[in-house]
Amino acid sequence: MQTLYVIATGGTIEKVYQERTGSLAHLDSKIERYFRLLRLPDLRVEVTHLMNKDSLEMSDADRQVVLDVVRHKLQSPAPVVITHGTDTLVETGLLLKRGLPELSVPIVLTGAMTPLGFEGSDGLQNMTESLLAARLLPPGVYLVIHNQVFPIDRVRKDRDNARFVSIEE
Repeated sequence: MQTLYVIATGGTIEKVYQERTGSLAHLDSKIERYFRLLRLPDLRVEVTHLMNKDSLEMSDADRQVVLDVVRHKLQSPAPVVITHGTDTLVETGLLLKRGLPELSVPIVLTGAMTPLGFEGSDGLQNMTESLLAARLLPPGVYLVIHNQVFPIDRVRKDRDNARFVSIEE
C-alpha cells in the first residue's frame, strides 16, 4: 500500500458558509470528510492539518512552516498534496521548489475557486485529480487544478477568468 501525505493549509476549498453573518469563514478542516467519499483501496493518506487560513492572510513565516513540515515529512519519502488558497498558492509552491532542490517525489498543490460542499464546487474534483497526479508525476513541484497539471514555475492565476494559465517563456 502506497502512502501519500496531505497537508491542509486552508483556502477556499476549506471555507464554510456562516449563516449568521452571511459570509465564508475557516472553521474546521473538511478534507478528511471528503476522502471518505472516494475509493482509495491501495492508498494510505496521512493528513496533517497545518493551518486554516485564506492564502491572502498567509505570511512568509506561514510559508516557511509549510516548507519545514514538507521537509520533515520527506524524511520518509512519499508524494505530497498540499491544499492551499489559490491567491498565493504559486508563491508557496515557488518557495517549496527553491527550498527542496533534491526532490525524489512529486509535490502537488491544489485548491478550489468554490468551497467543498457548495453546488458547483471544483474542490472534490481538484482534490481527486491531485491524489492521482501525485502518484504519477515525476519529482517536482506542481499545481493540479481543473483537469490540468502545471509546473509551479510556469503558471499564474488569471483572476478575471477564475482559472490558472501557463506562463509563456
